[in-house]
Amino acid sequence: MADVDGLKIAKDYKVDVPFANQGDFHVKGAGSLDWGMKKHLSNIFDPVSGNTVMFAFDHGYFMGSTAGLERLDVLLPQLIPYVDVLMGTRGAIRTCVPADCRKGIALRTTSGSSMLNDDLSHEVLAVDIEDVIRMNADCMAIQTFIGADGQLSSLDNLSKAVNAGMRYSVPVMGVVAVGKQMERTGRFFKLATRILAELGANIIKTYNCEDFEEVVAACPVPIVVAGGKKLPEKEALELAYEVISKGARGVDMGRNIFQSQNPAVMAQAVNMVVHKGATAEEAYEFFQDNK
Repeated sequence: MADVDGLKIAKDYKVDVPFANQGDFHVKGAGSLDWGMKKHLSNIFDPVSGNTVMFAFDHGYFMGSTAGLERLDVLLPQLIPYVDVLMGTRGAIRTCVPADCRKGIALRTTSGSSMLNDDLSHEVLAVDIEDVIRMNADCMAIQTFIGADGQLSSLDNLSKAVNAGMRYSVPVMGVVAVGKQMERTGRFFKLATRILAELGANIIKTYNCEDFEEVVAACPVPIVVAGGKKLPEKEALELAYEVISKGARGVDMGRNIFQSQNPAVMAQAVNMVVHKGATAEEAYEFFQDNK
C-alpha cells in the first residue's frame, strides 16, 4: 500500500473551476452512468436547479419516538409538496408515505444499536437489494463511521451496497456520521467525503465546516448537507444559504423542519433557498409572515 509518510498536504482545490467531467447531465460525477442510475438521480436532484431538498425522518430507527415525529402519518402529507426526497426507513415509508407519492425515496438501509447504547458505530446492512427494488427506492442511504471503531464494517456495508446498486442501477448515498469523539473539521470532512466517493457512493451527505467549498471541490459527486441539531429557524435558513452558496447540491433537513414552529412553512422556506435562489433573509421573512 502507499506510504503515507512524507505526503504533501493538499491545497490546490481550484474551487472556482467547474467539475471537468460533467457532460450534459445535471448531476455531478454521473455523466457516465447508465440510464437507470440517471433516472433515479433525476428523481433526487431537480433538473432545473440541480439541487435537492431532502426531508430526513429516519431518526426512529435508533431513537424510537422522537419529538416532532410522533405521528408520521399526519406530518408527512403536510411536507410532501415542498420537498424533493423523503429519507426514511422501509417500515416508516411503507406505513406512513402514501403510495401515490411522486417524490424521490432515500431508503435507510443500515441499522445498529439504539440510543440506549453509547456506541452507535457498529451498523449492519439491514435491507437487501431485492427489497430496495420492490420499494422503488431512488437511493440507498448507508451510514459510515470514518475514524470510529465501526469504520471497517461500515465501509464494508457501503461497498456491498455499491456493488448491489451497480448491478441493479440504484444509487448509493454515503452518510458521514459524526460521533462524540469524532472531528468536525474541514480536514476530517475532506477525508471522509473523498473516501466514500472513491468507494463508489453517488451522493455524499455530510456537514458544514470551515473551508466547506474545498470539501465540495475535492469530492467528485454531489454533496448534500445535513441540518444536524435543531437551530432557530433563521439560523437553519442561513445554514442552507451558506452551503448552497459554497457548492452543496442540497440540504437534508430533519429536526430543523419537523421540530419547527410550523414544519410546512419551514419546508417551503428551505425550498426557496435551495431551488429559487432566495437569500436567508428573504426565506426567513416568508417564514415569519406565514408561520
